[in-house]
Amino acid sequence: MGQTHMSELSRRRRLLVLAVCCASVIVVVMDISIVNVALPSIRRDLHASVSGLQWTVDAYTLVLAGFLVLAGSTADRVGRRRIFQVGLAAFGFGSLLCGLAPSLAWLIAARVLQAVGGTMLNPVAMAIVATTFPNPTERARAIGVFGSMTGLSLALGPILGGALVDGFGWHSIFWINVPIVAAAIICTALFVPESRATRARRFDPVGQTLVILVLGSIVFAIIESRRLGWTSPVILGLLAAAALGLLSIFGYELRRVDPLLELRLFRSVPFSSAILMALFALCGFGAFLFVTTQYLQDVRDLSALETGLCLLPVGALVVVLSPLTGRLVGTRGPRLPLLVAGGALTLGGGASLWLGPATPLPAVLATYLLFGIFLSTVNPPITNTAVSGMPRSMAGVATSLASAGRQTGTALGVAISGTIVGSALPSSGTAFISAEHGVWWMVLGLGLGIVVLGLLSTGRWALDTAAGAAALFEEVNRGVDPQTASIGRQ
Repeated sequence: MGQTHMSELSRRRRLLVLAVCCASVIVVVMDISIVNVALPSIRRDLHASVSGLQWTVDAYTLVLAGFLVLAGSTADRVGRRRIFQVGLAAFGFGSLLCGLAPSLAWLIAARVLQAVGGTMLNPVAMAIVATTFPNPTERARAIGVFGSMTGLSLALGPILGGALVDGFGWHSIFWINVPIVAAAIICTALFVPESRATRARRFDPVGQTLVILVLGSIVFAIIESRRLGWTSPVILGLLAAAALGLLSIFGYELRRVDPLLELRLFRSVPFSSAILMALFALCGFGAFLFVTTQYLQDVRDLSALETGLCLLPVGALVVVLSPLTGRLVGTRGPRLPLLVAGGALTLGGGASLWLGPATPLPAVLATYLLFGIFLSTVNPPITNTAVSGMPRSMAGVATSLASAGRQTGTALGVAISGTIVGSALPSSGTAFISAEHGVWWMVLGLGLGIVVLGLLSTGRWALDTAAGAAALFEEVNRGVDPQTASIGRQ
């Protein structure tokens, strides 16, 4: 049933399906960045601590990172449209509860519900797009449009968020999701055909538990380390649990036929590099958003809307450059865009070290242009590198793990940057500027890491390792039609 009647859909209906899927990715990804502009207002209104603000962002990204792969395989098994509708409903209800939140604990719990819904949207929407467009050329174009929504949503979130916070209060950044989700649920029922994978991956409860244990322990330890101290029994226990969980993942997942984490993919240097680059990239951008929105509002006394408008250069560049980057990756490969992205992040981190309370606004905006260039050029080559040389049957698993790497990076970026600047909030001026220098040095280092990995992952030796990993999977999957497996897993 993986491809039933897909080729019979009219072009208009296929484009409607693509529009519904794009709407879902916009609200889910925008909620990662839109909330950053509202953090100063949430802190004042709900009397939140810095760790509370970190959890407001990271409760969302952690759940997205931990359950992305599970949601995709579950949809393959029980029906993509069904899981997509459940995800929309959960995301919409979570958004409604966020908008009604009377306390920080309520808000964080509602963010978790939002994210549970969100995990059922992005990977499932990608699979729906892949099965709706059976023609390879049309499918590549549709996936390109769908993929570009991620960068656009991250960049435009602060602008829309600033307008909503100033005009209607921070609750409105969550309420706006409700009518969009309601419309998407109706359109899904009307236009999106049901589909399943020919061969769905089996549920892996042990692997899923271990992934949540490792991610949750690391992020919790980083966020709470400022309050408890790195040598406290709680923090040391969490780090030990994360280390044991990681060792258990290697021991258990390698023995499973259908593991949650396909560790054999990591024999491919391009794939391993893509996961690391995804983590580095979004760690850097997550830190940038978390620190910048508070620098602009607390240090420079700008309104939420003015803060959003200051981030307009980032959004504008994503709109203009992302499609060009996709085409460049298609014609010349991922190396040049990766080097540009890593270089721009490195320069952005270095230039941010010079920003102070009285830095002229044009200089501030010029610095943010560097982050816009970075975000515009980093996502298409990472996705391309992740699937480089892989058999089509593993494309969906590879891209979903790259997405999980992005969400993990965002969570770590917020956790680490919040811990670095935490002692300086909610103060303003020199204390905050001095504290945030540690964040910018980290961002600079992450940019250099992307440059090195971009060079490493696109060389001849790296491509040979990808070919070796692909040959391994071809042996494992012998007897399974690669085309149908690909459509099922994407």
